[in-house]
Amino acid sequence: MAGSFACVFTSEKRKRKKHFLIKIQRKQSKNPETETKKLNSKDQETRFTLKSFIKKEMVMVVGETSMELDQCFQMMMMKMEGVSIKEWKDIPVELLMRILSLVDDRNVIAASGVCCGWRDAISLGLTRLRLSWCNNNMNSLVLSLAPKIVKLQTLILRQDKPQLEDNAVEAIANHCHELQELDLSKSLRLTDRSLYALAHGCPNLTKLNLSGCTSFSDKAIAYLTRSCRNLKVLNLCGCVNAVSDYTLEAIGNNCNQMQSLNLGWCEKISDDGVMSLAYGCPDLRTLDLCGCVLITDESVVALADWCVHLRSLGLYYCRNITDRAMYSLAQSGVKNKQPGQWKSSAKKSKYDEEGLRSLNISQCTALTPSAVQAVCDTFPALHTCSGRHSLVMSGCLNLTSVHCACILQAHRAVVPHSAAH
Repeated sequence: MAGSFACVFTSEKRKRKKHFLIKIQRKQSKNPETETKKLNSKDQETRFTLKSFIKKEMVMVVGETSMELDQCFQMMMMKMEGVSIKEWKDIPVELLMRILSLVDDRNVIAASGVCCGWRDAISLGLTRLRLSWCNNNMNSLVLSLAPKIVKLQTLILRQDKPQLEDNAVEAIANHCHELQELDLSKSLRLTDRSLYALAHGCPNLTKLNLSGCTSFSDKAIAYLTRSCRNLKVLNLCGCVNAVSDYTLEAIGNNCNQMQSLNLGWCEKISDDGVMSLAYGCPDLRTLDLCGCVLITDESVVALADWCVHLRSLGLYYCRNITDRAMYSLAQSGVKNKQPGQWKSSAKKSKYDEEGLRSLNISQCTALTPSAVQAVCDTFPALHTCSGRHSLVMSGCLNLTSVHCACILQAHRAVVPHSAAH
């Protein structure tokens, strides 16, 4: 039954209409009994009849012309002993919620306009929604949906062209108080109004993507961090006006759980800001400082000393970085290494637990091979070998001699083989 309803929720005509076939036998075989047990009906015979109907394999081919929901429902109208299902609202909300979990986001939106039953199911059961496919009128769509998706936890609103405006984000903040993950990347029309609204309405945010949003100010970001203290993942790449030392100080003071932060091409930040961040966010795992041209070795030293869980560091085009920064990373790795933890073994999970796994020092032309080799030797998860490249050194022609442990092991394997001949 779930598959048949999934078929009919087709609301948009595509330019190239294609025939498609939906089979749900595998999905039905896993959950018909579970879903039937959830029904509130006390009539055992009715429950058995409905269970049999759900278990029945249903295959429907939809041609070039999409059928209207009501017309299709009339074709599928069923009558069971003692219970008559004649309208959408007669279907138990638990089953509607299960159907919603099987259809795509376009069909969820179509269902929201059918009847109160579907709206209730969406309000109670929809926790994730992605609208990135909407190339036109996304703002109006969000305004109409926001009151219906009050249980939403994840919302993806990434855009290829700017559509969202402040009133849409304000609607989200007014209704979606349980929101935890929000993607507003490339929302060039948004202003500080949106961030102030999120600070008041969505204090439970843990993951926020604002990359490419160029109209925010550093004061608005700082204000947001004072309310959204549970932030763990924050993407501010390209937010040139929103990221300054003041911003990083606010993040360090308020978001102590921060684990991943992208500050790529935020050219205003200096060592003072990065040091405030390092002191305040000791659990930081991933930090992208690519294109932050003002930072020097002081930033890397602070990260090496305070962020002992750091796994990924991006320093692309940070040309003020010298060997001192590399040796500080290597020294921190030795200091934090547990005895025998990174010894070569079949259990690669040990490599995944501790130490740098990704380092981008492309265009850092002041570095010398000995310093970079020291980092590579300290962190076995850093690779220069073909196909892995977790140590990225593009544009550093003087670092061609730097190699990872894999290359050394391969060389050792070849030498005895050659000697035998």
